[in-house]
Amino acid sequence: MSTTMIQRNDRLSDYDCARHNDEVRQVWQTYRERNPVRVPMILGTNTRYFMFNPAANPQGLTFKAYTDDPDVMFDAQLSFKRWSRFNLLQDAELGEPDAWEITVDFQNFYEAGWFGCPIEFMDDQVPDTHPAFEDRPEAITDNGLPDPFGGLLAKGLTYYQHFKARAASETYLGKPIKIRVPVFGTETDGPFTVACNLCSPSTICMMMIEEPEKLRELLAFITDANIARVKAWRKLAGVPETPVGGIADDSIALISLPMYVEHVLPHHQRYCDALFAPKNRTMHLCGDATRHFVCIRDELNVRTFDTGFPFDFRKMRTELGPDVQINGGPHVELLVSGSPQMVRAETERILRSGIMEGGRFVLREGNNLAPDTPVENTEMMYATCRSVGRFR
Repeated sequence: MSTTMIQRNDRLSDYDCARHNDEVRQVWQTYRERNPVRVPMILGTNTRYFMFNPAANPQGLTFKAYTDDPDVMFDAQLSFKRWSRFNLLQDAELGEPDAWEITVDFQNFYEAGWFGCPIEFMDDQVPDTHPAFEDRPEAITDNGLPDPFGGLLAKGLTYYQHFKARAASETYLGKPIKIRVPVFGTETDGPFTVACNLCSPSTICMMMIEEPEKLRELLAFITDANIARVKAWRKLAGVPETPVGGIADDSIALISLPMYVEHVLPHHQRYCDALFAPKNRTMHLCGDATRHFVCIRDELNVRTFDTGFPFDFRKMRTELGPDVQINGGPHVELLVSGSPQMVRAETERILRSGIMEGGRFVLREGNNLAPDTPVENTEMMYATCRSVGRFR
């Protein structure tokens, strides 16, 4: 292993990464074959985790500097990838990679920014947008569907091309660099969530009650725009037309199941049918949205749920059955502020809840690891998973 990749203060500088990677391959292979040796464990991290973690970002890089300069973003992502591979224990490949994979990253402001909302950079926070259409939601449609490569995404396209050009002529720590198609080219935060970001949640919820036809037209417009955007970016990047995948829509946690079925589900169906294979779809839902899960399973053919909190593991395994994959685990607040003993107790409680029935459970934090989470806590979660989460 190249010593240039390891730094003296790396948590896993003396760890047997080769042995770990062999175990990880077995864990995932047997999981996919439906004959798992144990529950896999992953950690959900994004740029926020690294940016606000002094160990990973000792230079104090800010989100504004990161977002405003493609070279800064490019270099920072490589640095964060290296740090993760030598500091975070999970069922992912650790140590020296065959190649580094990075992507253009506009966080969760990309859709609202693309539709025209101003981006705000706040101290010690992720960038966000202001709901620019709160007073006049109909203005969103005034200029027709936005250009998939226009507005904020014109900048995204320039960054993507710049990333690919650098990757073609550079290496990082002696290894090649690969550029993935950006999230803003392949995914959505969901039509209801995007509508809330554009107009504010209160405005959208009042439209649901007072002007349901206007809300239907707005959600249809957002869905049309996102289908066109994803198709265009897939074509640009050479992504298959209908891959396995799915959707997210965290803001449906605000509404009842009948409201979801009437106002949002038709747009989810149209989006998924246009962009994804008909089976084994995925859904990401933070917050208390479990009342929608059975409906989503049945109506959208979703077979993997990425969950947040609160979450009743025993109840949801019973309701969804043994063939649905559930990703979830200890509350992020427990992981960031609890003791290792508390993390072990909660992880063991979850694993013994009945969630392992059918072998379709992936342990992760619920949901998205917070900056400054002690590695002792995530390592305790991993150790508990390896001991308590065994099938054979």
